[in-house]
Amino acid sequence: MDKNEIIKLFASNLRAERARKNFSQEYLAEKANITTEYLNRIEKEKYSPSLIVIANLAIALEVDMNTLLPIK
Repeated sequence: MDKNEIIKLFASNLRAERARKNFSQEYLAEKANITTEYLNRIEKEKYSPSLIVIANLAIALEVDMNTLLPIK
């Protein structure tokens, strides 16, 4: 799996989990301690978040990091 595939998979899973929880981008960004603009760019596959941001998003969504990034 290359870098672009990983970014695409993460963004897709993030959008799906956010929708499943019925969280707005603003709400999730606030819970994850990032800006809404940054979250928007992650979801649009423009930015590759750090491990800490991925962990914060998983905690904010109350899911395991594997849910957002299931790489084997």
